[in-house]
Amino acid sequence: MKKIKRDIYLNRLIDRKENGLIKVITGIRRCGKSYLLDPLYKNYLLESGVKENHIIKLELDKEENSKYLDPHELNLYIKSQIKDKGMYYILLDEIQLVNNFESVLNGFLYEKNLDVYVTGSNSKFLSSDVITEFRGRGDEIKVFPLSFSEYVNAFNVDKVDAWNEYILYGGLPLILSKKN
Repeated sequence: MKKIKRDIYLNRLIDRKENGLIKVITGIRRCGKSYLLDPLYKNYLLESGVKENHIIKLELDKEENSKYLDPHELNLYIKSQIKDKGMYYILLDEIQLVNNFESVLNGFLYEKNLDVYVTGSNSKFLSSDVITEFRGRGDEIKVFPLSFSEYVNAFNVDKVDAWNEYILYGGLPLILSKKN
């Protein structure tokens, strides 16, 4: 897959780093929420000096992580990974799959050395109520499909050809991984 720069969204995450709130990344399916967290934001953290063992990442839609759909198991796992007083970055993809995820995430806010980032894309998660679920402790970053500028930069061809492709297929990032 071609590398897609999503600098606008990456900078929004960087600006919110360690702000004491849960960073809630929302958007339609396949718009690039997971890609924003990993590799883009995760690479930023690593390049800025964060140790790999201080980044706790779970893709909750993977079979091997299915036991963490239980809120108690998720909480235990995250806490078991915290070994010192340093800052830990929690990256949870597809958090809406966890039962009662709001209480788990709100519990993380009591830990001063956790910086929490989550993605989600179902209708409950996309509703305007998602931030109120965190009792004023959530910070939403809305991600949209690729803009034409992002598409052109990733597509790396003539703008007229890119425009024809863009209006025909749209701006979902998956389009760029297809040969035709």
